[in-house]
Amino acid sequence: MPKRPLIRAPRVTKAVFPVAGLGTRFLPATKSIPKEILTLVDRPLIQYAIDEARAAGITDFIFVTARGKSALEDYFDRAPELESALRRAGKRDLLRALAQTDMPSGAIAYVRQNRPLGLGHAVWCARHLVGDEPFAVILPDDVIAAETPCLRQMVEAHAETRGNMVATMEVAPAQVSSYGILDAAPVQGKGRLVQARGMVEKPRPEAAPSTLAVIGRYILEPEVMGLLGRIGRGAGREVQLTDAIARRIAEGGAVWGYRFEGERFDCGSKAGFLRATVAFALARADLRDDLAAYLQTLTRTRLAAE
Repeated sequence: MPKRPLIRAPRVTKAVFPVAGLGTRFLPATKSIPKEILTLVDRPLIQYAIDEARAAGITDFIFVTARGKSALEDYFDRAPELESALRRAGKRDLLRALAQTDMPSGAIAYVRQNRPLGLGHAVWCARHLVGDEPFAVILPDDVIAAETPCLRQMVEAHAETRGNMVATMEVAPAQVSSYGILDAAPVQGKGRLVQARGMVEKPRPEAAPSTLAVIGRYILEPEVMGLLGRIGRGAGREVQLTDAIARRIAEGGAVWGYRFEGERFDCGSKAGFLRATVAFALARADLRDDLAAYLQTLTRTRLAAE
């Protein structure tokens, strides 16, 4: 009997970036600039997210924004006067760095979330732009350092599995109430994938089905958009993306957890942002030695003071 041809999932080319939040944890800095523009070493958070999406083959970038986010639009626009000044000064390295912020005309679309009703509602706002295709969701707060970018790992796995996929990582039992948590089982021969049997948003530690947390990378089938429009508000009186995914599981839809390779930094918190700054700076050849020497001096000074 001839073998059946392998049917691959449709290519994922669209990504939704929910960037409508107020960024209150970083006030007063975020009074005048979007949180996503805050700089991690010398690139804003949103640049890391865009670069990861590009590496995964994303060509259509959908920003879900709100009032006060115009700086995001300006960041990805051309800056002819600045480019001319750098060119006249012969600063080619800076010109190359600036080119990373360029986006082709029409590659980015912006849609407004006019009420702060949660992540699920923000994703639902992009439904008309997503259409009838699988799509990615990237939360810029979650910065992931990995040899192979996280979303690229997921896109490659999704090409074989189809269905919905969420990035997952183990967290301490005391931290489960800060995450969506999977009820999942490993599948023989699937490597880093687990099969989701359920999902709970921010459970109490004693009620959590596991310590496998969902973090800010998703590949979703378009059916999830319909569920987001019907499920209503959940935890925190917000429309929760995890509730829609859990409903999809209950309906028999395939949902996979992908235990990605890499280190995730929660740049939505001040402590996480500082950890990421140190880690990314130490990974830079032009910054590593000076920063490492300073940290060693700081440690010795602190120990002496004790």
